[in-house]
Amino acid sequence: MSKQTYRVCFCFQRRFRLAVSEAPEDIKKLFEQYSENGIMTIDGLQRFLVEVQKEDKATREDAQKIIDSVKHFHRKGVNLEAFFKYLFGDINPPLASLGVHHDMSAPLSHYFIYTGHNSYLTGNQLSSECSDVPIINALKRGVRVIELDIWPNSTKDDVDVLHGGTLTTPVELIKCLRSIKEYAFVASEYPVVITLEDHLTPKLQAKVAEMVTQTFGEILFSPGPECFKEFPCPESLKRRIIISTKPPKEYLEAKEVKDKEDDSQRGKASDEEAWGNEVPDLKGSHVANYKNDFDEEDEEDTDDGEKSQHSLAPEYKHLIGILAGKPKGGLDAWLRVDPDKVTRLSMSEQKFEKAVVTHGKQIVRFTRQNVLRVYPKSTRFDSSNYNPLIGWMHGVQMVAFNMQGHGRSLWLMHGMFKANGGCGYVKKPDFLLNSMEVFDPKIKLPVKTTLKVTVYMGEGWYYDFHHTHFDAYSPPDFYTRVGIAGVPADSVMKKTKILEDNWLPSWNEVFEFPLTVPELALLRIEVHEYDMSEKDDFGGQTCLPISELRSGIRAVPLYSRKGEKYNSVKLLMHFEFI
Repeated sequence: MSKQTYRVCFCFQRRFRLAVSEAPEDIKKLFEQYSENGIMTIDGLQRFLVEVQKEDKATREDAQKIIDSVKHFHRKGVNLEAFFKYLFGDINPPLASLGVHHDMSAPLSHYFIYTGHNSYLTGNQLSSECSDVPIINALKRGVRVIELDIWPNSTKDDVDVLHGGTLTTPVELIKCLRSIKEYAFVASEYPVVITLEDHLTPKLQAKVAEMVTQTFGEILFSPGPECFKEFPCPESLKRRIIISTKPPKEYLEAKEVKDKEDDSQRGKASDEEAWGNEVPDLKGSHVANYKNDFDEEDEEDTDDGEKSQHSLAPEYKHLIGILAGKPKGGLDAWLRVDPDKVTRLSMSEQKFEKAVVTHGKQIVRFTRQNVLRVYPKSTRFDSSNYNPLIGWMHGVQMVAFNMQGHGRSLWLMHGMFKANGGCGYVKKPDFLLNSMEVFDPKIKLPVKTTLKVTVYMGEGWYYDFHHTHFDAYSPPDFYTRVGIAGVPADSVMKKTKILEDNWLPSWNEVFEFPLTVPELALLRIEVHEYDMSEKDDFGGQTCLPISELRSGIRAVPLYSRKGEKYNSVKLLMHFEFI
């Protein structure tokens, strides 16, 4: 395997020598600094962990575990090869293994919550199948909010889940409920919220109430009057299922609106590339044009929550743990804070983009106490997504995403919820909960810290991809994009040089990222293979929450477009906060 052959034409072949993975010069110098006579002892490795890796509490026992893990024949230390193996190994990840470490005793409104949109769809929004499989996959990933659109079945005597007014094939509600019960707490024991988009008659609502009660039994959260004055905390809701819905529109009326949707919109599906267009720039806020956008929860649906409750089947009404709805009067009325009542409000991404321009501070105030859900616009027929940061930096708890899709925006979602042990709940920064001063993400603040990133090298593509996957005639030409997703002042992307014909690229390039709001920042990393004649090929990606990024030299595993971890592909990088 020391050489690799590529066929150029019928008569000619090109042969390339395969390099062996070798420690970069910086790593060799560090090894010399902390070793003696070619061996880094337990004491030397402990000093390295404290001084370079910034693991202040590292002990000799920690150093010994590393030495044992690389299984080198030197019992008292490691040589350069073993040291490099440790640095590039799975035992040296970029994120701290802290488990759930945020305060989980605050009201639900104080957390960003991992939220799905149309969680039952297997593909696009117009013609894909409805199934419990994407629900199961979402729950396994740690998603905590599952959305179900419930409609009468064809004979009007049972309840189906489907995307109304489209060609999506239905799945029975009971099947979805049973799968939620089975998989709800596989990835996290914190509560699962089921948001019901309800298009049922009172008779079928009563049937849903019976299904939900019998399926979930004791794990179903039964709200008391106090829950409508302040949301309970995630800690008190462990292993509980919460139902959230608003008073329903008459389902036939809703279907008529859907059928009247402007046909011209159907040709405007997103043109995202295979891994998604670049995440939209938030530096220039704009008022979205949403004239013809049909919303699942349109602005005409302005029922007063309590008033419309009388039309609900009583069994159904008592299930609702998080009441949703929109009062009459437009944005000012929707965002009015009632000190004695909490609610959940929903907006499409287009309405929300417009609202942050005219009512940005009101949104931040509203989300201190109440829950806001933002969902993809209806013209995202291909199940693409929007930039979640525009929601998070205004305190939005439920940034609802098409989890069955893929693309850069979804990678940011995956990155955010790697934080706090991957439990699906991330405590909002204090400045979004501060009652004295309202956070404005458009104002450029002083730099709090600067992240210095060194991209040393990468490996693993040779093992995870066919040797002609990137280029039929030669080894790949890799480059890395690295940058920040965050508030507008912090968001930026940079890239390394392109290294030609190399399965083991060694860039050794340094980048610095000044951060004004590191609490909301994500480190974006992508590897691409340069193609002069066509679009560059995809070579892996990851997003990492800055708040939990470990200083030091780390092995960074990369993921596929769909967010699945590659077996071997990873980068060696150095992170420093200066």
